[in-house]
Amino acid sequence: MKLTRKEKSELIFEGFITVGLIYLLYLAVLIIFDRFVYTSPDLVNNIWIFKNSFTIGERQVHSYKLIFVTLLVIVAMIVLFWRLKRRYKQMQLRHVISELHYIAEGHYDHRIPFKLSGDMNKVIDSIHVLVDSTVSAMEEERKIEQSKDELITNVSHDIRTPLTSIIGYLGLIEDKQYQSQEELLKYTHTAYIKAKQMKILVEDLFEYTKVRQHTTPLNLTQFDMVKLLEQLAADFELDAKKKNMVIEVIQPDSEIMMEADTEKIVRVFNNLISNALKYGVGGKKISIEAQKVGKEVIISVSNDGPEIPEASLNQLFDRFYRVEESRSQETGGTGLGLAIAQSIVALHGGYIYAKSDKELTRFVLHLPLKQVQNSETK
Repeated sequence: MKLTRKEKSELIFEGFITVGLIYLLYLAVLIIFDRFVYTSPDLVNNIWIFKNSFTIGERQVHSYKLIFVTLLVIVAMIVLFWRLKRRYKQMQLRHVISELHYIAEGHYDHRIPFKLSGDMNKVIDSIHVLVDSTVSAMEEERKIEQSKDELITNVSHDIRTPLTSIIGYLGLIEDKQYQSQEELLKYTHTAYIKAKQMKILVEDLFEYTKVRQHTTPLNLTQFDMVKLLEQLAADFELDAKKKNMVIEVIQPDSEIMMEADTEKIVRVFNNLISNALKYGVGGKKISIEAQKVGKEVIISVSNDGPEIPEASLNQLFDRFYRVEESRSQETGGTGLGLAIAQSIVALHGGYIYAKSDKELTRFVLHLPLKQVQNSETK
């Protein structure tokens, strides 16, 4: 750390003041000691014996004052050094505080530009760590606020579209602007379909906010994952036929016993299979494969539909994200299905990711066979 001209002057002034005070103090001590010596005959004799026996090299010292002054000079040098060092550390601390005030004014990318010795350097390193963590927390808070704004925007958009249709058709009915009973039924049916879309969105939004909380309790039960997947395939068999697709379950293991919240796990696979049916246009097959590996089960849900662009893969699990750029609800999706699936898998201590190429689009889940319960999980 470089000192300013003013600080150097302060150090020099401090040195002169210290030397002056020590000189006056020592002069007073020497005078008092000198008077005390000459008023005590026994002390004079002892000093005479001591100085006759005290030599520096080959030279004998005949004055006790020289010995005394020498000791005082040594002590004075130590005191002077201590005083200047303490003042220098005060100046260092003043520089650190000044830098802290500059950072606190909003210059969070600024770092203290000098190195100090000893504990002061540890303090500076700790300050840098604290600033970095504060900046990270602020950035995280900014992202959360931005995410909340996006959530409100997306929910408003997805609710407004069907709500506008409902109000429009009910307005036509209210004003009796229909020509026949068939036209009336058409208006009410359209309003009913749009109301169901809103209900699905609200339910998905509620489920998403619930599973996003890490304190959400899991109703854990023991079950066979293979049988669960076979049952899910059977449940979707009719929907698959309507899409000219088949669902197959590949099971290297005849039985995979595990512990999880079956209701939430079923919701995960419902979302994945529904997505495969909705967006796997032109595909012929949906494959579900489960395999036990060590202390976890690896499950993949794949379809041979269109490839998902690379740029979209990392955003698939973001809430309200859809590969289709228009936010149309022709497919019936809310954009929350995969976000809900990811949150449920995370609640179980697992993870999920997607891979896609020209042949297959695959969603892969890793789930532990046994859950570690804590005080908040029942």
